[in-house]
Amino acid sequence: MLIVDSQVHVWAPSTSERPWPPITKKPHRAEPLSPESLLREMDIAGVDRAVLVSPSWEGIRNDLVLQAAQSYPDRFRVMGRIDYESASAASDFERLIAEPSVLGMRVAFHTPALQQGLANGTFDWLWTAAEEAAIPLMVYAPHPALNLIERVAAQHPKVRLIMCHLSIPIGTKDEEAFAGLDRLLDLARHPNIAAKASALPGHSSGPYPYLNLHEQLRRVLAAFGPKRVFWGTDFSRLPCTYRRAITMYTEEMAWLSSEAKEWIMGRGLCEWLQWDRAAEIRSQTKG
Repeated sequence: MLIVDSQVHVWAPSTSERPWPPITKKPHRAEPLSPESLLREMDIAGVDRAVLVSPSWEGIRNDLVLQAAQSYPDRFRVMGRIDYESASAASDFERLIAEPSVLGMRVAFHTPALQQGLANGTFDWLWTAAEEAAIPLMVYAPHPALNLIERVAAQHPKVRLIMCHLSIPIGTKDEEAFAGLDRLLDLARHPNIAAKASALPGHSSGPYPYLNLHEQLRRVLAAFGPKRVFWGTDFSRLPCTYRRAITMYTEEMAWLSSEAKEWIMGRGLCEWLQWDRAAEIRSQTKG
């Protein structure tokens, strides 16, 4: 079975040559996680591939993840990040998607200001650009803001959207985390929306195998189907081992068929992102 992590961060320390922004979010771990350290963890756990996303505490940059994907092309690909509020956003978008290792973009609408921009059309250029370039977008928006994503999906049916972390609000656990899940499930009627079941152990206060998550995953799979639900970890903030983040699905959910596990654990993500054909498809689109 191909096992592909839909989101992992790698980062370097803040130095004078490569400083972090002066005001930054606290990193998931005190020690930086290098691509080589991540590869060792992947090999121990049995993870074949991973999608790299530059973490927010480093600022808006892609240098490290691009270098990692270029150095280890069989293991890594990148979902790029740009400042989509900047005057250069459109040109930054074009420049970044020209990179062979970039499969798409990661965008977040986690603050009221960003959600207001989503509502008033400030970011409409992004959906059009993604549609024209035939690239997918990984999108984080919490449950209360998903009506805004539904508008995007309806108006841009050719844009493939992946809702990160099941749109669970940041910092929530257990019943609070899934109180608004119906809003995500409603989006399943749009065939251009998929769900990224990533970082879930961190939203449970229970012990492994996090039984209170299983029924929620049943609901997600009933709505989206296994071909549109993608496993992932956000490894650097896992409360369990990397291997247990896998076996939670592959060994503890006996109700999942072998075929469903194959799609959820990697095949579905690779097909949605067109991992093995992205450069060819992009070239054909431009032609």
